[in-house]
Amino acid sequence: MLNIILFGPPGAGKGTQSERLIKKYGLCHISTGDLFRWHTKNDTDLGQRVKEIINSGQLVSDDITIAMLKEEVEKNPGASGFLFDGFPRTVDQAKALDTLMESMNTAIHAVIELKVTEEEVRQRIAKRKELENRADDASDKLDRRIGEYFNKTVHVLPFYDAQGRLSTVNGIGNIDDIFSEIDKTVSALKV
Repeated sequence: MLNIILFGPPGAGKGTQSERLIKKYGLCHISTGDLFRWHTKNDTDLGQRVKEIINSGQLVSDDITIAMLKEEVEKNPGASGFLFDGFPRTVDQAKALDTLMESMNTAIHAVIELKVTEEEVRQRIAKRKELENRADDASDKLDRRIGEYFNKTVHVLPFYDAQGRLSTVNGIGNIDDIFSEIDKTVSALKV
């Protein structure tokens, strides 16, 4: 089983690169953002709670996020691996994810950071907002999300770096070139 975390700020290209990794390696994609959107669209109990939190520009609490994540992992017992996108956002979540993986007799094998500047993120999200008009891309909410990432979430990276599981890839440039660098990292893993 191959388990990867794709890490980066909103608009870093995680969704685009995730699609390529899934196709090449047959991974089961788990995006907390997609899970939150599915639950809100389908108006589940969790979705109602998530919608209120996301619409206020806040991050969903660890207990809700981990419950959704565990449910999704358990839906795919025969998966050849998982690609986590948008999770973990805190060291506590990273530890909870490690515990979940251990309970499945596996581990997170690599954390790949898409390194993107705040200026680039803002430009990309402005374009995405024109195309998709996502509620979480509104400027006030976006400011909070970007601030959360660059001031808080980014501090998860040293946790993985200390364990030798972190690789950083320049997330600015040609999409194919970025994927090539990600693929080199994944291909080098000894799983």
